Order: sequence, then structure tokens, then C-alpha cells
Amino acid sequence: MPDSVINGAYLVAATLFILGLRGLSSVRTARRGNAFSSLGMLLAVVITLLDRKIISYEFILIGLGIGTALGAILALRVRMTAMPQLVAAFNGLGGGASALVAGSTIASGASTVELQAAAAGAVSAFVGAVTFAGSTVAWAKLQEVLGWQPRNTAAHHVANGALVAVAFALVGLIIFDSSWQWPFWGLVGTATLIGLRLTLPIGGADMPVIIALLNSASGLAAAATGFVLSNNVLIIAGALVGASGFILTTLMSRAMNRSVVSVLFGTLVPAEGGPGQEIYEGRIKSTSAAETAMLLGDARSVLIVPGYGMAVAQAQHAVRDLTEELESRGVNIKYAIHPVAGRMPGHMNVLLAEANVPYEQLYDIESLGGVFEKTDVALVIGANDVVNPLAREDPSSPIYGMPIMDVDRARTVVVIKRSLSPGFAGIPNSLFAADNTLMLFGDGDAMVRELIGELKTAA
Repeated sequence: MPDSVINGAYLVAATLFILGLRGLSSVRTARRGNAFSSLGMLLAVVITLLDRKIISYEFILIGLGIGTALGAILALRVRMTAMPQLVAAFNGLGGGASALVAGSTIASGASTVELQAAAAGAVSAFVGAVTFAGSTVAWAKLQEVLGWQPRNTAAHHVANGALVAVAFALVGLIIFDSSWQWPFWGLVGTATLIGLRLTLPIGGADMPVIIALLNSASGLAAAATGFVLSNNVLIIAGALVGASGFILTTLMSRAMNRSVVSVLFGTLVPAEGGPGQEIYEGRIKSTSAAETAMLLGDARSVLIVPGYGMAVAQAQHAVRDLTEELESRGVNIKYAIHPVAGRMPGHMNVLLAEANVPYEQLYDIESLGGVFEKTDVALVIGANDVVNPLAREDPSSPIYGMPIMDVDRARTVVVIKRSLSPGFAGIPNSLFAADNTLMLFGDGDAMVRELIGELKTAA
């Protein structure tokens, strides 16, 4: 195919990627953005296969068949609550694939590999291996098959620094003479160890930031692979993913009032001498579904704050039904969505969109100024750290300074939760012991449906 046709098709694919990212920035246009991105990737893959003049397509067709089958199974079977794990797995597979493809040029042992290809291949192998190892740990933690979390100590940092120095030395050897095999495999092994050591100490509270960062790293690995293969569309796609992932990482860190560096090299743990479970003693007020239904039915404004507990209970559909029942009574409904509610960016938005909750009812933390004080009932469903007043009041708290939903300023707060167990940060929540808070203990889906039943009975 003429180079002009190939580059023209790549330009169209790159344009579709950009339009896709633009569409994904809003819930309203997310479906269209996903379609644009998928179409761009299909065009890029087809043109690349035609351009490379591949002699045999047998292995490509086999891979296409296996990948299509696995993708279809995952799309149909993976629950929305497991989407963060799936995203982590995708990040890891993307990084690993980039490292293998780029590394194949170096590992072939050819002595004629150009300096650009050798340098880019080494970078791709390093970043890809780190991404694969880190994403594997993230997946294991989110899936709750890995509970081990070592502390980030000074010795831990020194060892990581030594490993990074070894990795840089190996990159230099690869650039110096790409025909040597052992530096490449040594770099892959060292980078894998770095990825494991960086991610293992990071707890669940920081996992949304880590997922976004690993997504950015997978894009950088892909861009480096594009330089190895001299493939323009891969460079563009990787750069887009890397840049957008890093921007998202920065936004998520700001939402937690933390820096990316503190997330990577610090561990979110309760401070020494901080408040403990004693803040609950004698101050917890339990309520019933019947009493809560009376409060909701008599309210003029209700603010619903969803959290990961709602996702686990798969209560989003019941919450939508509750919203419709209250709206039929003239109650004004708003949803307060915190940027880090759940286990990945946008988790709550996706769940509520799945349940056909109107987009107009979703409000982010910036657009809720002054709303809490005017709210009759704030209904918290499974949220914990993102509504914890300690972030605003206690300088010794590990989440101090993190922007939260100020639901404690509503006239009445009802928290639906299974127990008083802490959130990802591992600290108690003073909201549960507030004078205006009532605790409705139970499964999120069951409690919300019981509320609907009580409202209908009282009608």
C-alpha cells in the first residue's frame, strides 16, 4: 500500500482516538466516545496488518479468535463491582504486550538494531514489565486474593533505589550493544521486581490513583513500542493514553489531597494516638426502615451519597426505584458523587448510569457548595472515608485535608451500612456517632428495597 494511504488512515484513526477521549469525558457522550475509539483501533489494526505484508495470518487469526472469545465472556460475566479489577488486568496485559513486542527486536540478537530502536525497546521493556507486575498486584488486592501489605520503610526505599540504578545500568548496556541477551532479560526481571515492590505497600484507599497511574504507564510503554516498530499510530495512541492517564492520576490525587509521590512512597495508615473505636461508645443511634421511610417521605430534599458498599450490594437499581418513589411524592433528589468513591475513577457514575439514573441528578463535589446545609435528609449508602468529618477536623488523621462530602451538615443523616467496620483508610468514622446521624444496619440492596416497601405501605 502507498505510504500516503497508510499515513492517511493512521491520521483518521488518531482523530477517532481523540474524539473518543473527548466523548469519554462526559457520561452523556461516553457511549459515542467508546464507539469512536473502537472504530479507530479497528482501522489502525487493519491498516497495520496490510502494511506489514504478513505472509501468514494463521497465528493472527488464532489470537483474534481467542481474544474475541475471552473479551465476550468478560463483557457478559464480569460484574460492575469487578470493573476495577478488570481495568487493572487490562493495564497489566497492555504493558506486558508492549514489553514483549518491543523486546523481541532486541532479544532477537541482531547486531544491526538502530540506536533509536534499542533505546525505545529498553524503555518499553522496563515500563511494560513494571506495569505488568504492578497491575497484577493491584488486581490481586482488589480481588482480595492478596492481603499482604508491607510497610514503606527507609530500607524498602533504599532497596528500590538500588533496583532502579541496576535497571538504568542494564538499559545502558542494551543501548551499547543490543546483541547481548542477558541485559534485556535482566532488565525485565529487575523491572518486574520493582513493579511488585512499588505496589505491594499501597493500600486500598490509594488504589484509584494507582489504577490511573498504571493506565498511564501502559500508554507510555505502547508509545515506546511504536518507536521500535516505526508505527506512527501506536506512538500517537500510546501518547494519548499516557497523557490522559497522568492527568487523571493528578486529578485523583488532588481529590484525596495527596501527591502522586506520597501515594507511591507512603502508606495510608492510622496515625499514632489517633481516635479509635471509642468514639462510637454510647453514641451510635440505630434506626429502622419504617422510621427512615417516614423521614424520607416527609422530606423536601434528599441527597443520596453512594459508596463502594452500594456497588458490592448491587443496590443501584433499588436506589433508582427509591428515587422514583420519592420523586412521585414531590421530593427533590440529588446524588453526590465523590471522585474517589469506589475503587476506580468514575465507578459510581458508571453504576448509576447502568441503572438509568438521570445524569442531571448527579453532582460532583465542586457543584455541591451550600447544598448540604439545605438538605433535609442525606442518605449515605455504603460510603465511608469520603464522608468522614475527621478529614476536616482532626490534623492527626491520615485522611486530614482530603475533600469530603459534608453530609454531617444536613439536618438528618441516615447511613446504610452492614456494620461499623472502617473504610479503605482503616480508621473510624466520626459521622456515625454524630448527633444528627441514624444508622440503618443491613445489606444495601435489601434495606433500600425495604424502604420502598415501607413508603408504598404508608401511601
